[in-house]
This record gives sequence, C-alpha cells and structure tokens, in this order.
Amino acid sequence: MRENKNFSMSSLEDINNTVQEKNNSHSYRNFKQLVNIFYNEELEEIEPEEGITLKNKGTIKIEPKIIYDKFSGDMKVEFKIGNKKMYKIKDLSEFYTRMLEKKFYQYGEKLQFIHTKEMFEKESQPLLDFIMRYAEIIKYANSNSNSNYRYYGKALNDTSIILGNTGIDELFEVLKGKTVTFQKDYNIEEIEFTEQQPKIGFTLKKVDTEQYCITPNIEIFNVTIMKGKNHKYILDNKKLYRCTKEFEKTNLKLLELFRQNYMTEVMLGKGELNQLFSIIMPKVKDAIYIENIPEEEIIQYKPKELQVKLFLDFDENDYLIAEVKFAYEENEFNPLDEKLKCNFPRNMIQETKALNAFRKTGFMFDSKNLRFILPDNDKIYEFLTEDMDYYRQKFEIFATEKFKIKQIREPKIGSLGVKIENDLLNIDLKDIDINVEELEKIMTKYALKKKYHRLKDGSFIKLEGNKEIDFLDKLASGMDISYKELATGEVRLPVNRSLYLNQLLKAIKGTQVTKNAEYRQVVNNLNKEQLEEEMKVPQNLESILRYYQKTGFKWLKVLDSYHFGGILADDMGLRKNYSDAISYCRLCTKCSNR
Repeated sequence: MRENKNFSMSSLEDINNTVQEKNNSHSYRNFKQLVNIFYNEELEEIEPEEGITLKNKGTIKIEPKIIYDKFSGDMKVEFKIGNKKMYKIKDLSEFYTRMLEKKFYQYGEKLQFIHTKEMFEKESQPLLDFIMRYAEIIKYANSNSNSNYRYYGKALNDTSIILGNTGIDELFEVLKGKTVTFQKDYNIEEIEFTEQQPKIGFTLKKVDTEQYCITPNIEIFNVTIMKGKNHKYILDNKKLYRCTKEFEKTNLKLLELFRQNYMTEVMLGKGELNQLFSIIMPKVKDAIYIENIPEEEIIQYKPKELQVKLFLDFDENDYLIAEVKFAYEENEFNPLDEKLKCNFPRNMIQETKALNAFRKTGFMFDSKNLRFILPDNDKIYEFLTEDMDYYRQKFEIFATEKFKIKQIREPKIGSLGVKIENDLLNIDLKDIDINVEELEKIMTKYALKKKYHRLKDGSFIKLEGNKEIDFLDKLASGMDISYKELATGEVRLPVNRSLYLNQLLKAIKGTQVTKNAEYRQVVNNLNKEQLEEEMKVPQNLESILRYYQKTGFKWLKVLDSYHFGGILADDMGLRKNYSDAISYCRLCTKCSNR
C-alpha cells in the first residue's frame, strides 16, 4: 500500500507539471510568436545551399508564350521561368509577392532561388519588369474583388496577362528582335518580333486595251492585323511586324480597304487613270507597282511637278490679299476658278494641301475677284511674323511695292542727348523713329500688353520685347511725363531724376547717348569711390561714427548737395550716435562740410 501511495503521488506530480507546462505554454504563446517572427526573418536572409544560389544567379531566363484568339481578337501571354528545366508561373500575384519580398521559393527539384532581379539573366530582365508591372495590377484587382465580391471569383486571371492596346505596344518594345512562342488556332509556332516592314504591296496591271486592274500581292485574309495604342501590327509568315506611320497611311490603308469590302481586285478604265495618278498614287506613293505597262502609255496620265505662285498685296482697306496661281510646266491657271477646265493631268493632293494652307492661316475666299483675302489685323500680323517663312519655303512669292513697305517695323532711338543746365535735367528725344502724332496710341497699346500697333500707313510696329518702347514707357511712367510731352521731343525734369534716368539708359545699348559734363559728374559722384575721395566727415564726428555710419553720412551729404531727397533706414545699429551726427550736420552753421 505504501508503494502504491508513492506511485500515486509521483504520478500526480507529473500530471501537475504537465498541466503547469501547458498553462505556461499558453501564457507565453505571444512571446514565442515574436521569437519566431524575428528568427524566421533572419533565416530568410540566409541563402540556401551555396552551390544552388551561385549556380542560379544571373542564369534564370523567362520564356513568354503568346496565345491569340482570332475570333475575339484577344491576346494574352503566359510565362515560364528556369534554366535547364522551365516551370510555368501558375500564379502571377504570388510571383509578384515573392519578388517584392525577396522570398526564397522552390519550384521543383531543379529550380529554387531567392526572388531578386539579379537572379535573372540580363536579356530577361526587361520582360521581368513587364511582368511585375502587370502582375501588380492583377494582384490588387483580385484583392479588391475578393474583399467586395468574394462570391463571384477573381476579377483577373492569375495565370496570364491579357494584352490591351497599351500592353501590345509595351510587350513588342520588350521583345523586338526576339523569337517567341505563339499559339493561334491551336497551332503553335515560333514568330519573330521585327521592326522591318512587311512585303505587302499592290500591282497595277493592264487587262485589255481599255481596262486595268489593281490586285494585292498576298492573300489578304491570311494576315492578321493587330492594333496597339500607338502602332498597328501585322502577323504574317512567322513574323510580327510593327508598322511605321508611313506604312499605316499607305500600304496598310489599302489592305484594310480590300479586306473591309471583301475585294480581291479593283477594276478601272482608261478614263480613271487620270484620277488614279492625280489622287491615289501621290497619296500611297510606292504601295502600288506598275507591271508590264509601257511608260509612254501612261505618261499622259501622270501629272507634272506642281509649282505654286503667290502674289501678295494690300488693298485700299489695308486688307492683305493673296492671288494664287498653279503651274504645271507651261500650263498656268487660277485654282479658285471653278469654271476652268484643264486638259492635262493635275496633282489634286498637292493642290488641296496648298489651298488648305491659306485656310489654316485664316484667309477668306473672295469669290468676286477669285482670290484670298485676310481682313483681320491680328491674322495679318501673325502672317507677317510667323507664317511668312512657311510660305517662302513652299511657294514662289511675288510682292508689290505696297506690300514691301507695309511690313513689321521695330522703332529705334537713333541718338539721345542728356544734359544738366540751370539746375534742370534736359532729355533730347528728337531722333526717335516713331511718328510723334501716333506716339500716344502706340504707348497706350504697349501699356495694354498688345503685341503690335498698326500705323495709319498700314505698317506695323512690334511692341512685344521692344527695348526702345519699353524705355519710353518707363521714362513716362517713372517720371510722371505725359505722352504729349514725349512727343515734343524735349523733356525737362528735376536733377534728382538723374539716377533713375541713368538706369534706364543702360537698357538701350544700340542708342548713341550724349551726356554733358555736369550730368556725368552728378552720376559719377554717387559711386563709392567718389564718396571716399570728395566727402569728408567733420573731425568732431570722426571718432564717434563707425565705418558704415560714415558711409551713410557721406551718402546723405551727396544727395543733399544735389538737392535730392533720401531716406536712410535705421536697421543696421546706427542708433543714437549716427542720429546725433546727422542732426549736427543739418543744424550746425559752422561746419564747412554742411
């Protein structure tokens, strides 16, 4: 009985210890969780087997597979990663998270690595960036979908990226020059992404003596046309071509026209050859090839080089008028004359472009005189300052003397005289290249920030950025001078305006400025060197004032000597001593420096 009792006591203690351990385990569970978090974090920074990491670093490649549905026109792309053995990325959202958090993950026996960009070969890294960009969208789209509409499944497929218009452009930019697996109609083949242009063209053939035929050089429905945001693409003969804008406007436009109308040929007669060569051929350029038709047979239908002659003038209302002539060698005519009938081929595309230039500029059609007219002053000024260069490059221009005279003028101040006499500042403004009768109107327009002023003779004065006009404006506004006073050509002002005038004169560098000796002396005496030499501080103040206080004293003395007003702000610790000095200077009748 004693042994049983001991045994029972021992068992009871074990049971109590076990219970206590469980209680402790439950109590310290949160602490253990903290330990695990930081321990696991440390483990993640430790690379797995060194041999595996070094072996995989910079060697993992990405292989895309594009799947195209010809019925819906949808295109998607899947991806495999690996080196010796490739593994499909089954969940792009998870792959994105691994890359973001730099996690170690094992896909299979032959692929395990820490997900960093450096683990991938350089050729695959641009494609990795593409995957990360779209995988992020998939991850967060599905995350929002699961939280708000959890019963309806995921918003986007995790196994592939559906390519929209922008996606096609971006993927092509990544894969150009490379060969990629492409699945279409359950057929899998390798296609090349190329920037070369497809060999798609059209042929003009002679059917009989009166008829001709335009046919494509390919089976038009055997090619696939895809649309990106900025480009169009053609899939043909194991190549995906990115079309240039020129190809889109010519060869591709013709191809799409044939496909939309289910045509395999276009018939035309001799009577239509003129339109073919004057409208279609100039537009599509080299897209249509002429086959087995002698040049002498079609030369009569091809237009010669178009020359545009432009005659410019101003009418009695100072409206700008433009007369246009089109010329094909010796044949010259007014294109605005609708009654005119020409018996020679014309390049209608070039003619239309030329006439559209006038419409874009703002010209109006003068039906009575069969010419263009520009009545608006703003448009005329814009034509003369901006559009004229374009017209010179494109057309042969002839101008009347009236047109040549009424151009843009930039008035100059040829010379200007400044002098001080009888305690007055005199400014001579007689040599100004401006009609003084219109000076007030000109200056008013400038004050209103106008670009130009049109004079009574029909010419224009450029106001914008005009230094001379700006000088006159600041002279008038800064010195309280009326425009009528400026128009007299001579202005008299108090001498204390000399400094302000001197600053204004620096802006008109092209003007010859004559200054008399007294004016020069006033201006020169105001610089620091002259102050030091000519103005002396009284001896009884020499020991009281500091250096900068002496400078202030001398400055006020100069201003006083020329009857200028001046204020010296007491912000530099001048305080009482300096104030006493100035008061002394003003009140003392004995001071020789007063």
